[in-house]
Amino acid sequence: MTMITCVSPVNGEVYAERPALSLEAAKDVVARARKAQKDWARRPLEDRVQLVLKGVARLNEMAEIVVPELAWQMGRPIKYGGEYRGFNERSNYVASIAADALAPLVVEDSANFARRIEREPHGVVFVIAPWNYPYMTAINTVAPALMAGNTVILKHASQTLLVGERLVQAFIEAGVPADVFQNVFLDHETTSALIAAGSFNFVNFTGSVEGGRSIERAAAGTFTSLGLELGGKDPGYVMEDADLDAAVDTLMDGATYNSGQCCCGIERIYVHESLYDAFVEKSVAWVSNYKLGNPLDPETSLGPMAHKRFAKVVREQIADAVAKGAKALVDPKLFPADDGGAYLAPQVLVNVDHSMAFMREETFGPAVGIMKVKSDTEALELMNDSPYGLTASLWTKDVERASRIGREIETGTVFMNRADYLDPALCWTGVKETGRGGSLSIIGFQNLTRPKSYHLKKVTA
Repeated sequence: MTMITCVSPVNGEVYAERPALSLEAAKDVVARARKAQKDWARRPLEDRVQLVLKGVARLNEMAEIVVPELAWQMGRPIKYGGEYRGFNERSNYVASIAADALAPLVVEDSANFARRIEREPHGVVFVIAPWNYPYMTAINTVAPALMAGNTVILKHASQTLLVGERLVQAFIEAGVPADVFQNVFLDHETTSALIAAGSFNFVNFTGSVEGGRSIERAAAGTFTSLGLELGGKDPGYVMEDADLDAAVDTLMDGATYNSGQCCCGIERIYVHESLYDAFVEKSVAWVSNYKLGNPLDPETSLGPMAHKRFAKVVREQIADAVAKGAKALVDPKLFPADDGGAYLAPQVLVNVDHSMAFMREETFGPAVGIMKVKSDTEALELMNDSPYGLTASLWTKDVERASRIGREIETGTVFMNRADYLDPALCWTGVKETGRGGSLSIIGFQNLTRPKSYHLKKVTA
């Protein structure tokens, strides 16, 4: 029997494990979800919305369990209280727009014809969620999918394998029928086999680029709809008229919060030459204030990375950059908890360039490179010199300038004077190797449903 195992970054020991389902058992889960879907979709929309919100409320009541579990599973300090703020904001917003987003588009309602386009649920939605923000990334799809009338099967990353159990527990206790929302433990082979068999009507995957390619290969020829959010190397650009302190505070937080393990974390920063020295000095001071340590300690502000192999990638990228001429500015002696394993001190690098993997490949750790630029043209060229495109953060007082530059950036979201935030009213989407599709907003509902046209000719006397 294959076991799905979570090794805690806190102490390097097995924290939880669950047996993986066999292919036959997994097929039974899908069959139950498909059988339950029609009745679920027939319920009034408001009933589905309210049941989802009750599930969200129930999970909030479980905070004393959920927050320390997260610390044990992926290392986020309990100081931050889990993911409830974003989890609740996203759930409440999609609930508020569900009726409008799913309303029929009436083309004609006359004495002769009724013509309209309705939104119909896909059927069974499969959500493959990541470990870095395991509750928030899952709810992006789970909440609107259920509200739209789909049934949902959730598979979580092994690093956060208890999250799916907690989510489903909360929703079932709140009244969502058991077969409507199910959690599964699957190995990669069984996951691919299910997708290849056309078991699902929609698959949403958040994870690595290679993981996304595996999903696409498995789905090839099945015509299964896919939503993919993959890698990122999000840039920040600080212009000469930026609010320097605000830029440092937001961009450094965006680069290092959650130990830098954010899909839309800031991984490279371009600063106008007039502000460069001051920005670098303030950034190093900002990062140096972290307290690295055990995430279960209320004083800890920076926990371990989720696994020592993730920290190894960050250390290797930093070492490679330094060997090629980069300079690391944060004194490692400030972080005695850095053990060479999962516990990793934050770092700021200068004298970097795009010949270094550190400035081109996803780092996904608490380290950021800062480059000096002379113009918008130079900054734009560097921001677009990436295989990824999720978000870009522009710092200026000039909205028109930000909009003009934003139109030229190859990215899914353009921020001005903020970063590392997911606005549920806007479509969360990416370009290039960051993926395809989009979640949340009205567009998220459209992606979780299909259009169905009605052309009704009325009988006239």
